[in-house]
Amino acid sequence: MMRTKGNVRAIDELGRIVVPIEYRNQLDIKSGDLLRMELDGEGIVIKKNTPSCIFCGAENALTKHQGKTICINCIRDISKIPN
Repeated sequence: MMRTKGNVRAIDELGRIVVPIEYRNQLDIKSGDLLRMELDGEGIVIKKNTPSCIFCGAENALTKHQGKTICINCIRDISKIPN
């Protein structure tokens, strides 16, 4: 698989870079959206953040409770815990 060189951007004094508008449009990234950064060998991978359950990482059947994202399966498991 041949990789293109892509865009070259400078990092400013605060460690920020600008994501090109073409990339933002293609991935439907808007101002205020969260991006996830991961180390990959000697590089950094930046992805649009997908909400997931704080316990199991599921990305389906999610709800928010006190500002935290949790899936229905974990809600069911938690509600089975005896007092």
